[in-house]
Amino acid sequence: MEKLFAILHVDSWTEFWWVAFGLFGQLMFTGRFLVQWIASERAKKSVVPVIFWYFSMAGGLILLAYAVYRKDPVFVLGQSLGVFIYARNLWLIRSEGKADA
Repeated sequence: MEKLFAILHVDSWTEFWWVAFGLFGQLMFTGRFLVQWIASERAKKSVVPVIFWYFSMAGGLILLAYAVYRKDPVFVLGQSLGVFIYARNLWLIRSEGKADA
């Protein structure tokens, strides 16, 4: 375990699990691009499926929590803005669906 802790620059299991949580958030962010790319390739045009915004929100919230834990003001500010934008896009999509109904 000492080598793993050294690679991840952590000193405790608490920090290890926070780093694992942060890596999961980054995985969610990567997943959104894969989803968008696959959807666009299938449609043969640029497409942004709704799931892209859910992946964005999940990844953004996880990374925001990680940034707050790490007390990184630059990271907190960047993720806060992103979470606001993702929430707004999901709200607009939901509002559009209600208008169509």
